[in-house]
Amino acid sequence: MATAPEPVCCPVFDPARWDGKTTVFEEKLFVKETTPQLFHLPLPGSIGRMMTRTWAAIEKAGAAPATADFLWLAHDPSPWQCEHYLAVTREVPGHESVRLSGTFLTKVFDGPFNHVPQWIKAMDAYLTQQGKTANKYYFYYTTCPKCAKKYGHNYVVVFAEV
Repeated sequence: MATAPEPVCCPVFDPARWDGKTTVFEEKLFVKETTPQLFHLPLPGSIGRMMTRTWAAIEKAGAAPATADFLWLAHDPSPWQCEHYLAVTREVPGHESVRLSGTFLTKVFDGPFNHVPQWIKAMDAYLTQQGKTANKYYFYYTTCPKCAKKYGHNYVVVFAEV
């Protein structure tokens, strides 16, 4: 008896779209959420609860982007809190809207989340080659942990605002 294939939660990620690219945002609309963390590690279940609640509100508002345009950026302003920016097509009632503008250089990395400090060093080296320095870093976690395991890759795009 054949078993049903696992449902696709996250689409397969194509690193070529983001690796070594320059992206310019002009008032790009996002919903901003925050989650607590302890020394840059999310508290258990906090991201899943936030994403479930926020994504349901985005879908209810008809503000979900096309799958190809999905973008979730994370920024850690402190060891205790993470900011999450989910791209939307319109404002979502009851949620903070933020418009980001700027130029971002991107690189794709593959590995466990605890490699973030290594990725930042690698990104800094890449930026130096480009004659740039980062003002701020954002991280695009391209798949949930279950899909990363299913696909065999945990791709993360580092966005360096320059």
